[in-house]
Amino acid sequence: MKSTILFGSLLILGLTSCINNQTTETKKAISEKKFIMPEGYNRGLPFTPGILVDGTLYVAGFSGEDAKTGVIPEDFETEVKQALDKIGVILKEADMDYKDVVSVQVYLTDMTLFDRMNKVYRTYFDEPRPTRSIMGLKELIGPARFEITVTARK
Repeated sequence: MKSTILFGSLLILGLTSCINNQTTETKKAISEKKFIMPEGYNRGLPFTPGILVDGTLYVAGFSGEDAKTGVIPEDFETEVKQALDKIGVILKEADMDYKDVVSVQVYLTDMTLFDRMNKVYRTYFDEPRPTRSIMGLKELIGPARFEITVTARK
């Protein structure tokens, strides 16, 4: 009888261990990160352009400097367009599009530029548009007047 109880206890412990290991392995497989690094986006900067986790894409903040020269255009609308185009490349690399964006954060160094930014923004995001927060900041890195980051999910 003692051996039956001992065997039963060992069997339960073994099954519990298998279930716990399987759950841990399943969680690990589900939450694996895929780093989205379009060609030309890794210029030695200390961040990853995008990370895909569990079907959700988190995109770093991007300003509108020219991808090749690193120069911020004088024309504000061009600055906004170039930043949104960079976001589009990251979305595409993750097999997504602007329609998959669920949340947007916009940073402006001059809130009087809001209407001009919004005019360009509307050409990228159709109705129903993603949620959005807009923050006015004293400054961004360098001469940038605009930065944007998004979260997307299919």
